[in-house]
Amino acid sequence: MKEDDVLLTLIERKTRREFIVKMDGKDADSVNYALSSVLEEFGEYTSAVFKSITADNGSEFARLSEMFGDRINIYFTHPYSSWERGTNENHNGIIRRFIPKGHAIEDYSRTQIRMIERAMNNLPRKIFAYKTPNELFEEELQKLVS
Repeated sequence: MKEDDVLLTLIERKTRREFIVKMDGKDADSVNYALSSVLEEFGEYTSAVFKSITADNGSEFARLSEMFGDRINIYFTHPYSSWERGTNENHNGIIRRFIPKGHAIEDYSRTQIRMIERAMNNLPRKIFAYKTPNELFEEELQKLVS
């Protein structure tokens, strides 16, 4: 039996820039591969962009420390403590505006998932004086390369 497709969401905390990756399964190998694809985009700046990752306690995150712990601090939330990842939970709610509960992730192409990511990252946020996560993230990247 084929596993359902799932989404890996990664949020840069300072700017609320969201990264969404569609995965074919919910296992450690799929998570590590998807996370690697996001982190590779930043090359030598990866550990400056992502100082830490906070994951829940699912078995799919079991090998994060061995894969990425040398570059990024890895933290795990307590079981049944979704408030420890509040920003992620809020962003999941925004994703649900595009993909309602009960709709299969496999019904959405990777292109559609990228469009959802783009829409979320171009949504002005009151907390940031109505700047978008993309604008803020680009400003932070410029600080790193300057």
